[in-house]
Amino acid sequence: MNNRKILVTGADGFIGSHLTEALVRAGHNVRAFVLYNSFNSWGWLDNCSADVKDKFEVFAGDIRDPNGVRAALKGCDAVLHLAALIAIPYSYHSPDTYVDTNIKGTLNVVQAARDLSVDKVIHTSTSEVYGTARFVPITEDHPLQGQSPYSASKIGADQIAMSFYNSFETPVTIVRPFNTYGPRQSARAVIPTIITQIASGKRKIKLGAIHPTRDFSFVADTVAGFIAALKSDQCIGEVFNLGSNFEISIGDTARLIAEAMGASVEIETDDERLRPEKSEVERLWADTSKALRLTGWQPQFGGREGFRRGLAITADWFRDPVNLKVYKADAYNI
Repeated sequence: MNNRKILVTGADGFIGSHLTEALVRAGHNVRAFVLYNSFNSWGWLDNCSADVKDKFEVFAGDIRDPNGVRAALKGCDAVLHLAALIAIPYSYHSPDTYVDTNIKGTLNVVQAARDLSVDKVIHTSTSEVYGTARFVPITEDHPLQGQSPYSASKIGADQIAMSFYNSFETPVTIVRPFNTYGPRQSARAVIPTIITQIASGKRKIKLGAIHPTRDFSFVADTVAGFIAALKSDQCIGEVFNLGSNFEISIGDTARLIAEAMGASVEIETDDERLRPEKSEVERLWADTSKALRLTGWQPQFGGREGFRRGLAITADWFRDPVNLKVYKADAYNI
């Protein structure tokens, strides 16, 4: 894929901005698809690293618009499709927007990719499609369970993407990251929620359920997984997980973060942050052996020690006053 044009949808977001920077550094010709807005904001790309600034093309549009998606894909050899609505609480009261963005948006991407004969389509899934683990570690053969409107919409998006591979031989690969964390992540996620509360001086930390377990993947590992999928000739028509092969509870995660930040904290349960009982995903733990087999990828921040290193990097970024001021630590961000 060297020197070929790559479209990144959702390039203005958390993972998408890191991925855009990594692709530019690797010498790729990148077109960054960002959500059109009247402020002409490119999201996190407005503050991209100096070494990549002005070295990528920007296309402002809306993933829900088939004409705009088709225009963005013209002249591209591959697309990394990350654009999505991802906040689970918001999906409880606005599920229609998740169908439009996640399912119809994905349809727009694969339809345009088919019509334009794009060489590779890397579609982004999520560990939430598995729901509460029926067995661990979770392989790609685990049943899919829609325990929230968000996860249901991502299951639908995954099925739309793979249906184009099965029906039309569109060269689709599905990458399924587990809980990615790192600099720039939205405060609607649990790790930034904890870090921003501590960094703003709070010692009573408000959280939802703290007993569920997660497999947290540092953003550099997730980005490397996407690039490995892009380069591999073995993963077309395949789905594979990206995770750290390490399971930890939300409560223990909060304690590790407090330790990394040199703070003593008390956790308070905030009922507003609790998911409905049957919607809570109780356990996630990734089996990443398929990714290793197909692409050679494996996490560099795996296990407890890798998680500690990733948390330290993340906490340092959030503690920078320039970055912290972007977040509203006093507000619950759904």
